[in-house]
Formats: sequence, structure tokens, C-alpha cells
Amino acid sequence: MEAGHGTVVSLKYVLKDDEGEVLDEADTPIDYLHGYGNIIPGLEKALEGAEPGHRDSVEVESVDAYGEPDPAAVLSLPLDSIPEGMEVEPGMNVVGETAQGPIGMTVREVNDDNIVVDANHPLAGRRLHFDVEVVDVRAASEKELEEGCALQ
Repeated sequence: MEAGHGTVVSLKYVLKDDEGEVLDEADTPIDYLHGYGNIIPGLEKALEGAEPGHRDSVEVESVDAYGEPDPAAVLSLPLDSIPEGMEVEPGMNVVGETAQGPIGMTVREVNDDNIVVDANHPLAGRRLHFDVEVVDVRAASEKELEEGCALQ
């Protein structure tokens, strides 16, 4: 079976940056529902039509990965917006509450009266390099199609 809309693809991957540094990897296969936006668009497009045993090196430009950084997603917040007793320092990942729900952010600066956080994805603006292996492709169940994701 080929990877296509409504199939569950099981894959292993190694993700690297332009310098060859390993950013992430999945030695144990992960499953995703193809055609439902469960993985970055550039990788999903590259896997269209792939069959079990397919191996490839895929370069994904930032626009087809996590997009370009949005300057409006860098926010300066008053220090009193941090929960009492919580120590924050640059580089930390924190979760903030918004009207649309929780959002992950990275602390960029901590000043005397404010904290600067970045809500952009940490890989925004970066070209990504994947070494992928398609382990299996199967038809999705009705429940998976309803849920819009692969289920265990």
C-alpha cells in the first residue's frame, strides 16, 4: 500500500539541521495519518506515494516546515505575570495561557521589570533535513479518520 490521504504511515527518522547536528530522531516507528496535517507539510508531501521499505533523505525549507519566525510572537510580559516562586531564565520553555488555550514559549530575556518570551516554534525559520524510512502503510480505521490522527 502507498502513503496517501487517509492512510496511516509508520516511519523512523533522523532530523538534522544545516550543520548536520541531530535535532530529533525516532528509532521506534511513529505513526501519523497521512493527509491530515499531522506532520510538517514538506515531509508529508515528500512521503506521498511511499511504500514500506522506502528510504529517503528529504530537505524541507522553513516555509514547508514550521514557517518563518513571526516578530509579533515575541512578547514582553511584566514579571508579575510569572507565577509566584517560579524561577525563569533564558532558554527555558514555559507554557502560557491564552484565550485560545495553552501555548508553548521560550524565555529569551529576564529583566528587572519584564520577561521576553518567544511563542514561535523553536525550529521556525530553519531548513530541516530528514533521513526517513517508511516501515509500514495501512488503511486508517473509521475512528482514526474521525479523530484526524493515528491511534494506538
